[in-house]
Amino acid sequence: MSLKRLASLPLRTGSLTTCSIHARARTVSSFHNASQQKHTSSSSYLLLKRPIPLSLPVTRPRHNWPWRCTHGRRSLSTIGLPGFLVPPLVFVGLFITLWAYKCCMMIIFQNKIIYMPSVPPFSRGEKIEDYAASCRPVAWEEKQIRSLDGTKIALCVGRIAGEAADTARGGKKRKHVVVLYFQGNASSLPPRLPFLSASLKTLQQKGGAHHDAGADYTIVALSYRGYWTSRGRASQRGIELDARAALRWVEETYPPNDPSVDNRVVLWGQSIGAGVATSLLMQHLSSSSSSSASAVTATAADIQIPRRIHGLILETPFLSIRSMLAAIYPQKWLPYKYLWPFLRNWWDSEIALKSIGEAKLRAGEREREEEQLPILIITAKNDELVPAEQADVLEKLCAEVGLRDVSRVDVGGALHTNATIRAGGRVAVARFLRRMGEEE
Repeated sequence: MSLKRLASLPLRTGSLTTCSIHARARTVSSFHNASQQKHTSSSSYLLLKRPIPLSLPVTRPRHNWPWRCTHGRRSLSTIGLPGFLVPPLVFVGLFITLWAYKCCMMIIFQNKIIYMPSVPPFSRGEKIEDYAASCRPVAWEEKQIRSLDGTKIALCVGRIAGEAADTARGGKKRKHVVVLYFQGNASSLPPRLPFLSASLKTLQQKGGAHHDAGADYTIVALSYRGYWTSRGRASQRGIELDARAALRWVEETYPPNDPSVDNRVVLWGQSIGAGVATSLLMQHLSSSSSSSASAVTATAADIQIPRRIHGLILETPFLSIRSMLAAIYPQKWLPYKYLWPFLRNWWDSEIALKSIGEAKLRAGEREREEEQLPILIITAKNDELVPAEQADVLEKLCAEVGLRDVSRVDVGGALHTNATIRAGGRVAVARFLRRMGEEE
């Protein structure tokens, strides 16, 4: 067989074994040597230069998996950092991350944290009927009104009548004291109704030191938006609108110019509700001043002057939300008290009382005793939230701004939420309301 024919023989892929490949190679090599001896022509030489058509698989070197993943990278141990520093650095990094995360959550969800309208669970499902037995003889009913922005809000209205309620004595108007109540944060109105009723029942106890048969008393309790059956979400701006709407409802339901009844309005706020009450009174007096200025160029029929607020009760009040951040988190290493620039809720009673004093000064009412605003401050001796110093500041501030008719009662053994549940606080409220019903 010639060399040329041997070289042209086809090879079948996969049919060659190792032995056959080596045998074929030896055969080709022997023919190649023989051809060099017998054939020296250029054609034979070029034929021998032709590559042997052997289809052998080519394998590339493989590297282990760790080499491929770590190639070109560095670990902490290769950049000059001692290994014993790695755990402390990881711990500090986690602490800073948690610190920043909690700060962000407090800023974003501050309305939920401050107001807690759904605490305790199922509080929004409370019903007045569940507490009716504890409230007797005060009967409560729910009223639905619209806030100034159209949000649907709820009121609880309870009344206790004095003796001979339908008759006027000596030709004088029957006195009627209407208390507009602002609750603290958390929970709903129905669980608070027995305690509000207790203050009214103290006025009705015959033979008692605070018995008053010559006036009627009504409490109108506001359920802020987001609380109980009220719609919307709680926020300072929204609650301010709700408070103004509640006062407007009181003015329309118990008008100041009633020919047979002398309706007198008292504001009562507990805890954060004290901030709502002072804020509402500040806005009310500001609108009164604006109305009085407009009355110079308008007739009495053209403008309606807002009614006078006859009294203010501040139960366990605080200065502001900012001051409470510092009181609850006094530690310097905690970040929360430094977040006050991000507050959207202030409830600053200090600023409100200053504005109230200035409004009274502009109206020329400071020197007239009959126009003085009576203020009752009730504090809890064992208050676990608000420091007693904050009530001291408010009391001193009232004297500085010309609000001289200020009385203060410290209820012994009381906590932040039960100052008026105890006898000392309940009697103080009854005495204050009786005074509102007796004044001419």
